[in-house]
Amino acid sequence: MTMTAIKKLVTYGLETGLIEKEDVFYTTNALLETLKIDEYEEPAEEFHDVELEPVLAELLDYACEKGLIEDGIVYRDLFDTKLMAKLVTRPSEIIRKFWSLYEKSPETATDFYYKFSQDTDYIRRYRVKRDLKWKAETPYGEMDITINLSKPEKDPKAIAAAKLAKQSGYPKCLLCAENEGYAGRVNHPARQNHRIIPITVNGKPWGLQYSPYVYYNEHCIVLNKEHTPMQINRDAFCKLLDFVRQFPHYFLGSNADLPIVGGSILSHDHFQGGHYEFAMAKAPVEEKVVIHGFEHLEAGIVKWPMSVIRLRSEDTEELIDAADKILKAWRGYTDEAAFVFAETDGEPHNTITPIARKRGEVYELDLVLRNNITTEEHPLGVYHPHAGLHHIKKENIGLIEVMGLAVLPARLKGEMEKLAEVILAGGDLRADEATKKHADWAEEFLKRYPDVNAGNVHDIIRKEIGSVFSQVLEDAGVYKRTPEGKAAFLRFIESL
Repeated sequence: MTMTAIKKLVTYGLETGLIEKEDVFYTTNALLETLKIDEYEEPAEEFHDVELEPVLAELLDYACEKGLIEDGIVYRDLFDTKLMAKLVTRPSEIIRKFWSLYEKSPETATDFYYKFSQDTDYIRRYRVKRDLKWKAETPYGEMDITINLSKPEKDPKAIAAAKLAKQSGYPKCLLCAENEGYAGRVNHPARQNHRIIPITVNGKPWGLQYSPYVYYNEHCIVLNKEHTPMQINRDAFCKLLDFVRQFPHYFLGSNADLPIVGGSILSHDHFQGGHYEFAMAKAPVEEKVVIHGFEHLEAGIVKWPMSVIRLRSEDTEELIDAADKILKAWRGYTDEAAFVFAETDGEPHNTITPIARKRGEVYELDLVLRNNITTEEHPLGVYHPHAGLHHIKKENIGLIEVMGLAVLPARLKGEMEKLAEVILAGGDLRADEATKKHADWAEEFLKRYPDVNAGNVHDIIRKEIGSVFSQVLEDAGVYKRTPEGKAAFLRFIESL
């Protein structure tokens, strides 16, 4: 069976174009060496349309059986990456191919690179498919909801081993360019099958790669080649617009640069983008405004639960200047009546989540106003999901959520299944720990559905989760969608 699995893996390499027919013996021998097999007799049977997951599972089972690795998800992931690396050519080859295809079009280049990143198993297609995804209609348009199941949970043995493992400073973090080809360890994922495309952003060396946990189509990460902290400033706007100039079919955005509202990795300068149109990008401008000094610039407040100023122009310098003016003003802005404080006790609170895109010849910048102040009533953040919504979403609201895609915890899958079961049985929602935290919410929304049955209960729950996510974003919005909130938002615009 192991010989068959080796041949299947080599065939997979041929079918995906990772290797060519001249590479067959070389690749086979590399796999034999990794599996510590001295003898090999190629099976006579030919294989077609090879599915990767079961083939890797067979080879991993063999490695566990022979004592090459411990049987646990972390060790298996380290080893299957090592196997896949035998099918992946050197970075220089991939880089040459990418830029050769870029000459045809940026989209042709990214199409190749995205498929390559999946074929190499850097993006584990079979895990990403497990994520639950649906769309939910809200007052702000159709939002995306996902329950993330693709990140594997570490087993207790690996967690214990990671605690005992020597703490290494190499690579400095998961976003460092030095991850390319790195073998990994129990407390750091393997990346032998990972390739980064070097790009120039605003005159500096950066890299383009994809997220291994793609939350949406072509979910990419654009990372600084230097391990340097994230910062939202004029330079960040220059980088965002320069990237979408080079890759006009992609949007690019940044998490904010303060804790609570920042999310993601603040220690390494990076952006996230992709080939996807979020609900926020589709949301219209509901009130046009004029930015003093930029009277010819198209500007407006977006119809969105968070506080978004949209700027549009064919002139990127004008956009950058206007965005920089807004950012600097917002950093120092206080409006006690609206509970907006630039700082308390020397701790800064105001920052921006920026998103750039290109529509034809027009560049677009969405500037989402953020504030991370905390109070005794809201210790996790005043402009953060409030406690009543934590049963669904407690985590920080980062760039992806800001744009209208809920990334919800894996626990919800089982909890929602149990909730549906108890609702259909007419049971006590407070009798089980899995449903107790959802009881008040479920009892409230069930009043609106006189006929709940096995055919519609799951759709109802999904619809109501979408409604909760809409409220989550309203909580995270600095200026509420009320007459008072709108007036306060306009006070800030006027202050410019």
